[in-house]
Amino acid sequence: MNIDLEKLRREIQDAAADMSEADWRRAPVGRWSSAQIVEHLGRTYGTTAKMIELAVASSGAPAPVRPARLKELLVRLVVVELGFFPSGLDAPEVVVPRGEMAPEQALQKALAALERMSAAIDTAVERWGSGPIAMHMILGPLNARQWCRFHYIHGHHHVAQIKLRSRKPRNEAVFQRAF
Repeated sequence: MNIDLEKLRREIQDAAADMSEADWRRAPVGRWSSAQIVEHLGRTYGTTAKMIELAVASSGAPAPVRPARLKELLVRLVVVELGFFPSGLDAPEVVVPRGEMAPEQALQKALAALERMSAAIDTAVERWGSGPIAMHMILGPLNARQWCRFHYIHGHHHVAQIKLRSRKPRNEAVFQRAF
């Protein structure tokens, strides 16, 4: 497993360790709970895995990629290279949590999807080398290193939210305004 993805797996497991049912369900008004965040992460890993798996299975050649646009290059620089993930963005519908899974089920599915994605990325690298392997809807064409780094930065952003939500707030009103 890529070093960024292995680090992410450990961070998710550490953040989820010893969480009570209340910890999993606690969230600021209008925001996702830790259980929903973990479900969201699992959906992102599963979506990336499926996209890469389909490309590998369908043609034997990488999915068609175009050169990156200037905006994609700039956003990629900020997120992938500098490691800043902006807050408050709406997630694409396909990765929005449905909230139907029990927290432990969401965690297990997320970790399994992370493993699946890692394997798909490894297969793409074996087949195609170090060039772009798939298109990200915002960042444009990404190679394997960039996909792994993106998922680490995105996941780390959400792990920080999980850690904040797992701490019982002293003042619920302050907690609600904090995120």
